[in-house]
Amino acid sequence: MDRWQAMRIFVRVGETQSFAKAARQLHMSAPAVTRAVAALERQIGARLFVRTTRSVRMTEAGARYFDDCRRILAEIADAEAAAAGSYATPSGLLSVTASTLFGQMYVLPIVTEYLDAFPAMRASTFFIDRPVNIVEEGIDVAVRIGHLPDSGFTAIQVGAVRHVVCGSPGYFAHHGVPATPADLKDHRIAAPTGAWAASEWRFARNQRVAVQPTLRCNTNEAVIAAARAGWGLTRVLHYQIGPALLEGELQIALQDHEEPPLPIHVLYPEGRRAPAKVRAFVDLAVARLRANAVLNQQP
Repeated sequence: MDRWQAMRIFVRVGETQSFAKAARQLHMSAPAVTRAVAALERQIGARLFVRTTRSVRMTEAGARYFDDCRRILAEIADAEAAAAGSYATPSGLLSVTASTLFGQMYVLPIVTEYLDAFPAMRASTFFIDRPVNIVEEGIDVAVRIGHLPDSGFTAIQVGAVRHVVCGSPGYFAHHGVPATPADLKDHRIAAPTGAWAASEWRFARNQRVAVQPTLRCNTNEAVIAAARAGWGLTRVLHYQIGPALLEGELQIALQDHEEPPLPIHVLYPEGRRAPAKVRAFVDLAVARLRANAVLNQQP
């Protein structure tokens, strides 16, 4: 096996912190990956990983070599891509992830526009309400809501979302508009029961209200439908009711008491060395999301 291939295998093991995961991603057998790393260790005369039955971690020498390998391999990829022209014309498969409802409402239209613009491209979307490991799951671009950890990935902020309390104009006409979070005890509440649902609603200035919903639903779409029908109030991220707000079917209450908004980022691993397919999609996504009035409105 040549040195460059061994370095690629080593970097993938370092990224996944697993020989087995690296083997699956590289479509190799686990013993072949192990042999490649062992051969590399013999060639450079240093131990790169500390292996136990439960974990794999890089040695100090391995960490330094990992950074150098990533830089060298990126430069090789740049040279090969420039020669082949793959940085000039988007082609191949693009994989994109986002949360379920945000992906369906705001990311999917960008993906289909992208495919129309670049007929040589194919796309795969992964819309799911859990954190996705971009490297392990082979994702090219992620759209993330919330504050990001320091990952070393390139992140471009494209908007922000707010937690909002909302109801229909008809409901407010009959039951009044709550003036403070404490007033919610006098209103009927519909609340979701999903992974991000909370029994305590938080507001600015550390205000917290323990809610006792009369109606619980397993999807945000269901509680939004109940609010649109005039049944009661609910609390969701404001992008989820963007169309209903623009059409006047829902109104926001307690705007002066909202928590600070959560940022929305377009996130991708390769930075300036990203291939054409990624750079073209990121440019389009950033432009479309920043132009979206729902995602860039102030309270």
